[in-house]
Amino acid sequence: MSTTHRTMCTRSGRRAVSILGPLAAALLMSMPQARAEGLTDELAAAVADSTVNLNFRYRFEAVDDDAFSKDAWANTLRSRITVAPKPVSDFSVLLEVDDIRHIGADNFNDSRNGVTDRPGVTDPEGLDLNQALIRYTGFTDTDITVGRQRILRANHRFIGNVGWRQNEQTYDAAGVSHRVNDKISASYAFVGQVNRIHGPDDGTPPADLDSNAHLFDVAWNFSPAVALAAYGYLMDFDNADGLSNQTFGVRATGGTELANGWKGTWAVEVAEQSDYGDNPVDYDAGYYLLEAGLNAEQLGFKLGYEVLEGDSSAGSAFRTPLATLHAFQGWADKFTTTPDNGIEDLYVAVTGKALGADLMLVIHDFSAETGGGDWGTELDLSANWAISKHYAVLLKGATYDADDFSTDANKYWVMLTAAF
Repeated sequence: MSTTHRTMCTRSGRRAVSILGPLAAALLMSMPQARAEGLTDELAAAVADSTVNLNFRYRFEAVDDDAFSKDAWANTLRSRITVAPKPVSDFSVLLEVDDIRHIGADNFNDSRNGVTDRPGVTDPEGLDLNQALIRYTGFTDTDITVGRQRILRANHRFIGNVGWRQNEQTYDAAGVSHRVNDKISASYAFVGQVNRIHGPDDGTPPADLDSNAHLFDVAWNFSPAVALAAYGYLMDFDNADGLSNQTFGVRATGGTELANGWKGTWAVEVAEQSDYGDNPVDYDAGYYLLEAGLNAEQLGFKLGYEVLEGDSSAGSAFRTPLATLHAFQGWADKFTTTPDNGIEDLYVAVTGKALGADLMLVIHDFSAETGGGDWGTELDLSANWAISKHYAVLLKGATYDADDFSTDANKYWVMLTAAF
């Protein structure tokens, strides 16, 4: 392990201790001796009854991109341990550590290793404190969470964990969620730092975003057929001013049972975004989504149309810096940054089950939202086998056919997962 890796992990550990240690000490010192001894016994029992989970994820990724004369091959292994002591007096703690290692030669650019003559596979090596949090549930229908944590909102289009990459995106944050009743819930989180997939080592792009972000969400589940969500995300990044933005939107989803075991589903979403904080660009851009689906037990279809507006001015397109980007606009990851002219994505997805696998096929037709450019097409395929409750095998591929944007690219993955 490099000195930098040890330093980053030590700093992360110190942050966790700075939260947990003083809180526990103050609690014990303020109590009568008998109660303090009783709490000590509870804490010892909680540690003894801890839940410990192990997860190992090996992945081979190959990239053939016409922008490079050489291809990329990456063999990476993520090892994860998650420890959750038994809750005590409505307090619970969770600690999670990830270690990402390269197997064999670095025939790829991981954003830190300096291999700039090959395509990127953003899975840098490192030992990282992925989560370290305290949760309190002593108030009725309310959760309060403080520390390094995973934050997911709706379908991860704006706030996600980038779970596809080996180094997950997590957040140093304080949040509260409250269930008003069976139909209405609300949440708020303040994010002080975003721990990105490029870490844990510092570099370019930055491993962390120094954040002053406020995330507001409200959800109304009117019925099984209709659910409505409203959100407001105010993101100010001290070390990435060009990503700072404020986004307000509404998302509606639903579904209904049809004849012969088929179910119809739909989603509609509208959002408006503008500059925020110290963003040097004064801009306004919109987001629109329409989806319709038809699903049965063994087969499913989805037709979707997604628009992220732009106006050809640099930095003025609708942006989603905290999204789980790999899940949207093609697995080839050609549009992780929205082009200045924006993007329209017309897509068709087919899901099914065969030979014991969950299958998916997605076809994308991309075009510019402004200016009439043709951004190309993409074909994505995947097959996932769950082998008992502990093991899984994934085969996956993406073929991007460029036109007026970027270059042709092919990506292929083989992934093996073991969870205990």
